[in-house]
Amino acid sequence: MRSRSVDPDIGSTLVGRGDAVRELDRRAREALSGHARSVVVTGPAGIGKSALLRAFLRGDACRGATVLRGLCLPDAGGASFSGLRALLGPTARRAFLDDATQTAVRALAPGALDGAPPHAPAVQQAFHALHRHAADVLARRPLVLALDDAQHCDELSLRWLEFLLRRSADRPLLLVLARQSEATALTRGVPTHHALADLTADCRTTTLRLSTLTERDVAEVVREFFPVPAAPVFVTRARAATGGNPRLLGRLLRELRAAGAGPGVGGADRIAETAGRVLAGWARELLDRQPPWIGEVARAVAVLGERGADHVGPLAGVPADAVEDARKVLCEAGLVPADGRLAEGAVRAAVLAPLDAHVLSGLHARAALLLSDAGRPAEEVADHLLRLPSIDEPWMPGVLLEAAACAEERGAPETAARYLYRVLEVDPDSIDIRVRLARVLADTDPPEAVGLLREALAPSVDVRTRARIAAQFGTTGLAARECSVALKILEDVLDALDAELGPDPAPADQELRTLVEAVFLIVGSHGRSTIAATRKRAAMMSLPEGDTPAQCQKLAAMGILTAFDGGPPEPALQQALRATASPQLRLKSWTLINSALVLGFADRTEEALHSLDRVLRHGRKNSAIWTYALALSIRAVLKHGVGALPDALADARTAVRLSGSEQWSGTLVMPRLALAGVLVDRGEAADAERLLAGTEPAWREQYVWTYPRYLMVLGRARRALGDPEGALTLFRACGRALAEAEVHQPAFLPWWMEAACVLAELGRTKDAQEPAAHGERLARQWGTPRVLGLAALARGVATPGARGVELLGEAVRELAASPARVEHARAELALGNALLSAGDRREAREHLRTAAGLAQRCGALALGQDARDALVAAGGRMRKLTASPLDLLTGMERTVASLAAGGAGNRSIAQSLYVSVRTVEMHLTSVYRKLGIAERAQLSAVLRSSGERGARARGAAPPSGGQD
Repeated sequence: MRSRSVDPDIGSTLVGRGDAVRELDRRAREALSGHARSVVVTGPAGIGKSALLRAFLRGDACRGATVLRGLCLPDAGGASFSGLRALLGPTARRAFLDDATQTAVRALAPGALDGAPPHAPAVQQAFHALHRHAADVLARRPLVLALDDAQHCDELSLRWLEFLLRRSADRPLLLVLARQSEATALTRGVPTHHALADLTADCRTTTLRLSTLTERDVAEVVREFFPVPAAPVFVTRARAATGGNPRLLGRLLRELRAAGAGPGVGGADRIAETAGRVLAGWARELLDRQPPWIGEVARAVAVLGERGADHVGPLAGVPADAVEDARKVLCEAGLVPADGRLAEGAVRAAVLAPLDAHVLSGLHARAALLLSDAGRPAEEVADHLLRLPSIDEPWMPGVLLEAAACAEERGAPETAARYLYRVLEVDPDSIDIRVRLARVLADTDPPEAVGLLREALAPSVDVRTRARIAAQFGTTGLAARECSVALKILEDVLDALDAELGPDPAPADQELRTLVEAVFLIVGSHGRSTIAATRKRAAMMSLPEGDTPAQCQKLAAMGILTAFDGGPPEPALQQALRATASPQLRLKSWTLINSALVLGFADRTEEALHSLDRVLRHGRKNSAIWTYALALSIRAVLKHGVGALPDALADARTAVRLSGSEQWSGTLVMPRLALAGVLVDRGEAADAERLLAGTEPAWREQYVWTYPRYLMVLGRARRALGDPEGALTLFRACGRALAEAEVHQPAFLPWWMEAACVLAELGRTKDAQEPAAHGERLARQWGTPRVLGLAALARGVATPGARGVELLGEAVRELAASPARVEHARAELALGNALLSAGDRREAREHLRTAAGLAQRCGALALGQDARDALVAAGGRMRKLTASPLDLLTGMERTVASLAAGGAGNRSIAQSLYVSVRTVEMHLTSVYRKLGIAERAQLSAVLRSSGERGARARGAAPPSGGQD
């Protein structure tokens, strides 16, 4: 219902009050027909009580009646008959008491009966005199008495209105009182409260509580403020931000309009910020009108938050029953929801704004002590200590240390760091605190962590402590890219340990020395300039059993160096397997990463992926972003190597996104290299080249793991973009970089195969024989099907005639027995082309068709398109390959996605496909990741863009719009 109103905050119409107006009209008809009635309209501030009252009094229901309306003022509640004087007013009072007795006149005089109780004779005489004159008015025409803000009314006025109602049962009388619901808690126990309660309890009285506006009501109000239609999200957010309070809604819409924001999606995005300002002003306005103790409770709630609700009273210095009353006031006003915390950050700031810094820090100090004495969790206490200008009490550092341990345990390293920094302020010379702080910062801020460890490596520190710090410096230095410094520190510490421990150290000392050796090998194996010397030092080390965490770490590091030597895979493989099999393995270590790399070289891909999955689970749980991004990049490379390009693409993109948001993003090059490699095979070489151009030379060229890979991926991109000579130069540079580092692992970066293929395409088959022969020597030593197949592929393209065809057939057979599906497709394509050149079109078509199908199933679109083109040229037929994102999905994933996009819930899909709900959830998770979407609602758009529609599950009912 829409009625006229003049409230500046809610607009010119009254919205959402149809039921309330109808109830008032009904009571008015009953009253004006000779049955006295009373209505108490209640609700929180801003809900629209006054606007409703004005609209009702101006309506048809009150036409023909004498209507008197008054407004009670907050500072007049103690004056006798102040409410009645406000109701009558000077003009109405003269008319109402035209022939009044002196008793009535004296009663209405300000201060005449102040302090007199209702049963006092003078008061009773005034009651009767006023009633007689009211009866005279009622004899002539109906009477409507409307009193607004009745919570401020005095007791005698309320008692007289009750007196009038009781004695006018059969008269045309209507009383309407509007009062704030939050005032109940403030007036409890005072005479005014009892008087109003007695009036409300009368059988002729109806209580009408106004509710908040619905979303439909809000939409109607928005239409009044804006001439254009509102977006649904605008209406939803506007209601959520204001709680459906008309006055708050009006203020919000007025501010948005003044700022030039409309009711569209753009305006919806500005609601949160604008509503924060509106609510802050609302909070100040309400608290200014309340008793001081309400403000004290509000400030205590603001300081303690939702988790300290039981301690509001002691902090505010207010009794428990008063705290409960204050909560009701704040809750009714919309400042404190049911969970006990302040509704908005802006509201909290507004409540605390009047306090100076000293007073506010004192509140936080008292809050921390209260919570600590109550045995609350250390992090709750520490959050208040963080807000203090200084940690100056003996008990405070211990709480901060305990809180840091809790934060670290739950995977919140940045929170733990904030606690530890405050402890470090108290004890700036503490080695233990620096080392602990460096540990929690290792993944989130490696440069800062390295700086702390460098300060901890003071000359006065004993050699054992220096060894532990040096080991931590080494692994952190990898992330901070301070490998050279770390290697020198580790080398010095190893020499000092040898001198200190002697030839027969105790078990604990031996474990410490093994740890330092392991980290030395890990760090040294990364640098292009250090790997050769590291390998020589590793050759002089004893091979550990793998019974302790340090031994496992050392075994895995030695496994990498052994694999880089390029000999038979068994020694390196055994070292990696022994390292990962230990029950004492620390998940947050290089043990699993190095072992995964060795297992990947040896074609033990499933075991390699399992090791990386363990690292990723730990990294996700502990917010170890650097480790997580690195492990995800390596997993992307491994999945790329087995032809799972959609999964590799998803992993690589996630790694780039995660690392890109960190301050150290430029130092971690691996995510970009992994993604660029996948993009080349996806037919997006130009994007890959741009991605590689964004890597910093200083961070990619120092390291064995990044610089040769950068050259290799860039060479493949240049080849795909039609620059074979440029590609050849890059492949040869890759080979030189590996030779300089003495890396002879053929499965790492088979540049020789790429170079041989480019040379063969250029018609320089004789030149192609040199890199092919190099690869052959390396492959024979390592001996896995993948590298043997790649070597045969390189020799096949470099060998013309029947012998070349024979070698390419060997490449196909070897690669088919390996997990290298993309390379298998390349070998099939090369063999098909060779057979086509030899005139065997029929056999050529079989291999070309196999190559195209295999490449498409892998997601290698560029290779698949080349194979399809060759097949068509050879007289074969094949549907055109597409770059649809759905091509990334497996058959089952595509089916599940189609059903989900059609509106089927998980349970319906499971029943339709005869699988478990968990299986459906697993497939949907994979679909979201591969398609780069976040939620079910986006599936339909992706399917439509690919020319498909969602399907309906067999036997499923039409979708209800939700998930089972």
